[in-house]
Amino acid sequence: MPLTGRKTLTQYLIEQRRRFPQASGDFNALILDVAMACKAIARAVGKGALAGSHGAQTTELGGKSINVQGETQQKLDVLANDYFLRITEWSGHLAGMASEELEEPYQIPAQFARGKYLLVFDPLDGSSNIDVNLTVGSIFSVLRAPNPDAALSEQDFLQPGNQQVAAGYALYGPSTMFVLSVGDGVAGFTLDTDLGEFMLTHPRMQIPATTQEFAINASNARFWEAPVKRYVDECLAGKSGPREKDFNMRWIASMVAEAHRILTRGGVFLYPRDSKDASKPGRLRLLYEANPIGFLIEQAGGRASTGRKPMLDEQPSQLHQRIGLVFGSRNEVERIERYHAEPLPKHDDNPLFSERSLFRA
Repeated sequence: MPLTGRKTLTQYLIEQRRRFPQASGDFNALILDVAMACKAIARAVGKGALAGSHGAQTTELGGKSINVQGETQQKLDVLANDYFLRITEWSGHLAGMASEELEEPYQIPAQFARGKYLLVFDPLDGSSNIDVNLTVGSIFSVLRAPNPDAALSEQDFLQPGNQQVAAGYALYGPSTMFVLSVGDGVAGFTLDTDLGEFMLTHPRMQIPATTQEFAINASNARFWEAPVKRYVDECLAGKSGPREKDFNMRWIASMVAEAHRILTRGGVFLYPRDSKDASKPGRLRLLYEANPIGFLIEQAGGRASTGRKPMLDEQPSQLHQRIGLVFGSRNEVERIERYHAEPLPKHDDNPLFSERSLFRA
């Protein structure tokens, strides 16, 4: 242990392993591989435009590369995805992987041994922020492979969030952080660039049950369902409204950054199901965005929900399934769930927060 007295990520994982005397050490080694991939991505992000990795990825024909999500790939999306694959595939700990950037599950190359875990990840969340030098991150989830000796299939990954072995994210901001839960609370580690080690700086992260801060993309207001409109209207009404307190609104367009702020000081994040695109029951991906973030939030004493029921109970049906997500301070998320279960009250005498308002069609 360095003279600072802080634990390294490796030391933290060894202590956690002692809870399971029968453990082989494969899980710890996998998490350290993931952390190594995040260090590599942090280095690439930190170089910015100097590395020539800004902008959209192009195809051989010169057009923009589009991923399975129908989104334009950034050069750093592709690079980050490659780091995750190459740094974790060889170790013998994984039976397969799935990524936001890959249409099909990733098979472990034949020359490498297969293991008993599955890794799912969003290699670079918020990559649209890259060119303007705002915070981005990586999200990951570890599952047990149901059939580690059989051929890998999409069905292997379709496990509800409550079956995750571990989940976490890396935050590439003013400092690089690695936030992790192995089912025993949430711990945050900051990268010491001199040592090249993640050091424990935020043990036992906890989310306050109440808050006066919410995050939502207000440009979608006309597409929101009535319970979400009701909740936001009440927050915006401030002290003179039914909540009898003022709220602040935030929106970073990077879920990792939103989640980190909430884990650090509380708040609620909403990216709810809406009517903007009837073919998409939500914007965020269940397996490698909503579930890992939901796992962390619940482990820190918060709540993660579809708006109607606990997120971690949702049974996935597709690898790239989308879903609405609400997470953060428990009292606020439970209020939103309650609004979905109740009839929408009418406001007859307040033109701003009535049936037709600035936030209602």
